Amino acid sequence: MSKIFETPLYPYQRSADQDTSQPVRHPVIVIGAGPIGLGAAIDLAQQDVPVLVLDDNDKVSWGSRAICFAKRPLEILDRLGCGDPMVDKGVVWNTGKVFFDERQVYGFNLLPEEGHRRPAFINLQQYYFELYLYERLRELEAEGKPVQIRGGNKVVSVTPRDDYVALTIDTPDGPYQLETDWLIACDGAGSPTRAMMGLDFVGRVFEDNFLIADVVMKADFPTERWFWFDPPFNRNQSALLHKQPDDVWRIDLQLGWDIDKEEEKKPENVIPRLKAMLGPDVEFDLEWVSIYTFQCRRMEKFRHGRVIFAGDAAHQVSPFGARGANSGLQDTDNLIWKLKLVMDGKAPESLLDTYDWERVHGADENILNSSRSTDFITPKSDVSRQFRDAVLDLSETYEFARPFVNSGRLSVPCTYDGSPLNGPDAEGLPARTRPGSPAVDAPVSGGWLLDRLGDRFQLLAINADVPASLEEGGIAVEGLSLSTSDDPSGALKDRYLGEAASAVYLMRPDQHVTARWVEYDEKAVRAALNTATGRA
Repeated sequence: MSKIFETPLYPYQRSADQDTSQPVRHPVIVIGAGPIGLGAAIDLAQQDVPVLVLDDNDKVSWGSRAICFAKRPLEILDRLGCGDPMVDKGVVWNTGKVFFDERQVYGFNLLPEEGHRRPAFINLQQYYFELYLYERLRELEAEGKPVQIRGGNKVVSVTPRDDYVALTIDTPDGPYQLETDWLIACDGAGSPTRAMMGLDFVGRVFEDNFLIADVVMKADFPTERWFWFDPPFNRNQSALLHKQPDDVWRIDLQLGWDIDKEEEKKPENVIPRLKAMLGPDVEFDLEWVSIYTFQCRRMEKFRHGRVIFAGDAAHQVSPFGARGANSGLQDTDNLIWKLKLVMDGKAPESLLDTYDWERVHGADENILNSSRSTDFITPKSDVSRQFRDAVLDLSETYEFARPFVNSGRLSVPCTYDGSPLNGPDAEGLPARTRPGSPAVDAPVSGGWLLDRLGDRFQLLAINADVPASLEEGGIAVEGLSLSTSDDPSGALKDRYLGEAASAVYLMRPDQHVTARWVEYDEKAVRAALNTATGRA
């Protein structure tokens, strides 16, 4: 597996831009070829927006890093054309167990209902995740889509101007300059772009450390999320076990605050901890070891003129709940359709401020949940530990106590309640598909609902008549008419109609609901479309 880490995928090559007398202007430049940067580039390329990706590396990330990818990001990846290889390679899971000391206190199922194409989660090493995104980018390039990626190109200067951004890029052949109409910074938690612009995070740093180890071993543990509070092999701390592809297992062990990180990472100290957990006779090999101090922080604003931040460059959370990469993909899912409308002159530039509003809302939701999880997992006082332990004891017998157990509130899709882009809502329709929410999948004739949504505005009509298309201010809306008779499972009715006989949904290009009615009203639809594109 180390060959994946070692193989250059996009090695440095001198570009024509380095031999011009004046800086070349690009429509969009993305800094960073991690999961979020690649996702943004694919989304732009699919919509024929020219994009250049710059990265100082030339290969996938070393170590598995992020491993848990949730249902909503998998649905976004389907829209980007690379969901299948992720799910085919990944370890699919919906269930988990929570342990206190040596006993299981309860189990859970994150997707108890039928009628969804994708599972609650897959586990997949980040190097595979990046590889499949990269391969999709190259597919688009081969199809003639306007996308480039340059390795060995390190951005060392970012200078925002009124109507463009000036960049200096360092390479093995020396520096050169570029300009871009729009810059998307996806350069990670340590974001050099953020530092070069004198911007910072606000939030908390948690006074605790966790050992993250990926081990290769043959084991009979089920494909579930197992979490321990105060286990005998890691007293007064916590532990987590996850299965990954290729017989790789992720183990997280809480270590406490006052430790020597370099000492704790040494194999002679890691291996005894793992043997205490797995048993002395279990054979394993260490693939990757790291120690993290968790942070829950974000930038005050994600958009700074023509520089826009996404993913870890914009916000950080603890890994408990798998909200990092998952929320980053939701960032670019929210951003790219808005940026395209602005670039095409079909929406005002102020539409991009709603990226800031909606994704700051999403980041705050993730930070709140992640902070609560970390506080529950790592109590910092005797009173909070007594409360936690009492909750765990009660949860073994009493179902009412289980929602209070917080071993990581696992990533769920963000609903943009109160968004300035939301239009009217009809009474009596299901709350789960209200304006601001992402579409909920359901089986439909010939496949799945989400496979028929996205990349454009649509009128989703269920047991109602809508036109095949309409246009408002240069923006086309496509009609999609379905009947509940096409879904004998009843999921479509349950998720989109409730007790109503019919409904009409105005859907955004990112598959989020923007408005809904119980019957078609052209004037209301046009008004809602103008609201959804910042033109109201």
